[in-house]
Amino acid sequence: MSRRVLIVDDAIFMRMKLKDILEKNGFQVVAEAQNGIEAIEKYKAEMPDLVTMDITMPEMDGITALKAIRQMDPKAKVIMCSAMGQQTMVMDAIQAGAMDFIVKPFDNDRVIESLNKAIR
Repeated sequence: MSRRVLIVDDAIFMRMKLKDILEKNGFQVVAEAQNGIEAIEKYKAEMPDLVTMDITMPEMDGITALKAIRQMDPKAKVIMCSAMGQQTMVMDAIQAGAMDFIVKPFDNDRVIESLNKAIR
């Protein structure tokens, strides 16, 4: 089972933290992006099995990028990442096709559980 992941977050330390959690659990991080525009380009180039997508980012937010990726690939598996208190945006993301969402700061077990569930 392939477990190639694209990590999208405008904060480099969040990408590093997520990459660390994923790689320790057998996932391969194939690309990273810092905004929605980059996310779409990297998705096209890498066609990962899974995307972790921050909601709030400069240039293009995660929900807009999610919609664009799902339009390009209706089978795309995207998990949204959000800070506390972004419930409305989380609902928008689920309606736009996100499979799940994980809350920052990341709980390692919750992250892995969410990704494993999405890949099944």
